[in-house]
Amino acid sequence: MTTIADVARLAGVSPATVSRFFSGRPIRAEAAVRNAIDELGYSPNAIAKSLKSGRTGNVGVIIPDISDPYFASAVKGIDMESRERGYNLFLCNSDDGRERQDQALVALLGVVDGLILTPSIESGPPPASLARHACPLVLLDREFSEPVDCDTVTVDNLAGAKQAARYLVEIGHRRIGVISGPLTSTPGRLRHEGFIQGLTESSIELEDQNVFVGDFREMDGYIGMKHVLSGLPPTAVFVANNLMAIGALRACKESGLRVPSDLSFVSFDDLEVGTLLEPAITTVGRHPTQEGALAMSLLAQRLEGDSFDAPRRCVLETRLSVRDSCAAPSSGHRSPVGIPAPTA
Repeated sequence: MTTIADVARLAGVSPATVSRFFSGRPIRAEAAVRNAIDELGYSPNAIAKSLKSGRTGNVGVIIPDISDPYFASAVKGIDMESRERGYNLFLCNSDDGRERQDQALVALLGVVDGLILTPSIESGPPPASLARHACPLVLLDREFSEPVDCDTVTVDNLAGAKQAARYLVEIGHRRIGVISGPLTSTPGRLRHEGFIQGLTESSIELEDQNVFVGDFREMDGYIGMKHVLSGLPPTAVFVANNLMAIGALRACKESGLRVPSDLSFVSFDDLEVGTLLEPAITTVGRHPTQEGALAMSLLAQRLEGDSFDAPRRCVLETRLSVRDSCAAPSSGHRSPVGIPAPTA
């Protein structure tokens, strides 16, 4: 049976160098090692390695929506950091459902060394499976309402949404709408609360008709915009994430509204094409790739034996990028006409 020692001998390097190569770390003699592996037909026995070391070299990642640009970028950051540190990723999509999330946890726990999890909901106790396994855990973007002994990476959702509200008031808006994400999730709740706080501090009250709570999906952005436009429409709208912003902009177009002359528009999270749209969209932005890389770095430090007295909670700043989708309300602000009923 061919061994790592055989590969090292043929490549003219040490067995430790070959091991580093298989863990994904860069080595100078990469070409020589690859040629030796090909010539000998060597394949590492991952199961034997994990039995010997008690480690699999694998990290599990569970996110709510793989189609969401934020999570796609966050996973990119996780992957970049994991490859640098020699870990493999097992990626699961919970589709924002508690049952699918818990199924993924059961499948991963015991076969990965650590987990990065974005909880489907923050209310209620953490999944029981987490308590049964001593598996290092990092929460990304969302938290549980009950304390969990793990590290956390989030952004300042409250401050970011509050900044958006203050900006709209500063440029003259008084009748303002909000299309929020699910209030059972950390970002949905905090962005909703932050935006309302920003308006309240400016003595602006939201009318019930101008509030819609959705699910962070494009369709709910579309339905939400139709909802806030169905009565006396606002002069400005804040949409709580990028996918809902796409649906909301589609509803504006169908309703014959021009942004920003008829309606000022702000969203949370940048769109990849946000600056290419006409007009370019004003957003509360963040750095999802950086968030993912930080989450993986925190997890790797736990896995590699670094000692920390208490869980670390990292809250990163957001930034308001003012572009062309907002303007002072015009005296000729008009109501939309011919609004069709929402369709799936």
